[in-house]
Amino acid sequence: LKPLECCEFPFGSKQKEVCINPYHYKRVESPVLPPVLVPRHSEYNPQHSLLAQFRNLGQNEPHMPHNATFPDSFQQPNSHPFPHSPNSSYPNSPGSSSSTYPHSPASSDPGSPFQMPADTPPPAYLPPEDQMTHDTSQPMDTNMMAPAIPPDIHRGDVQAVAYEEPKHWCSIVYYELNNRVGEAFHASSTSVLVDGFTDPSNNKNRFCLGLLSNVNRNSTIENTRRHIGKGVHLYYVGGEVYAECLSDSSIFVQSRNCNYHHGFHPTTVCKIPSGCSLKIFNNQEFAQLLAQSVNHGFETVYELTKMCTLRMSFVKGWGAEYHRQDVTSTPCWIEIHLHGPLQWLDKVLTQMGSPHNPISSVS
Repeated sequence: LKPLECCEFPFGSKQKEVCINPYHYKRVESPVLPPVLVPRHSEYNPQHSLLAQFRNLGQNEPHMPHNATFPDSFQQPNSHPFPHSPNSSYPNSPGSSSSTYPHSPASSDPGSPFQMPADTPPPAYLPPEDQMTHDTSQPMDTNMMAPAIPPDIHRGDVQAVAYEEPKHWCSIVYYELNNRVGEAFHASSTSVLVDGFTDPSNNKNRFCLGLLSNVNRNSTIENTRRHIGKGVHLYYVGGEVYAECLSDSSIFVQSRNCNYHHGFHPTTVCKIPSGCSLKIFNNQEFAQLLAQSVNHGFETVYELTKMCTLRMSFVKGWGAEYHRQDVTSTPCWIEIHLHGPLQWLDKVLTQMGSPHNPISSVS
């Protein structure tokens, strides 16, 4: 359930009194992601591929990210129109930035998704060319309606690839410097805690980094691990992934999807202070990007795989304001792989075949 704006004491607001009026809450209704229409026979000119732009962007990336501070760095959602090109929101400047996210209303705003159930399929937008009769700005009750079917889905020259929710929505891998430590944690629960404690009960909702040992651990890593504390709360709600910093120290997140939404350079590192939360992935925007990218060739779609991997450092940051230039230089960090988007990309790429650009031993 999600509280209405008129509710002054919503659940999760951390107030002494909690409203239990059923008319002050509404059920979260999420539309179903429409299938991606992959052309069976590509008529796209490889010379017009966006691959060159992606390569130039990568070549122009600075050796160390630049910095930016909230609120100047973060545009308000209402004033940031959704771009129509997969990389049109990236600034022309080659510099990326490290940004500080402010106190988020995750636990105080009546409209916070923190209380919402996440067992419904993620919401989505229809591709612009397919918005004929459906208005995706209005939520649909997935229990009452079938997924919106684009009118072109029955064309013989396209193959529809639908989104499917996987058993584990993400996997989390823990690193110390550039060394992977322990086994991957597969998240089946939509609410996951990653902390520095030592619970040995194999809790499906909790990834305890304090249990993991590493013979190559130095004093800096040991000291950092002591400060992870309650760590980070990851929750998957209606196709959106949020990160809430529960630790007394800040966490640092690199999410290309989040950076795309805010118009940052793709390598921007966002600082989330203690007690704050940030939306780090949105399936709606990813679905629209994927629908657009299939018209730009195999390489452009493949580039979206980078959006499905999130990196998060505890206590220590990296970027221009820090002496650490890369996440692999931070003492304790995790890598989050989003299974749903990755699985969807895999199916789309399989239907697309192979890249148009030739490859050889000298390419």
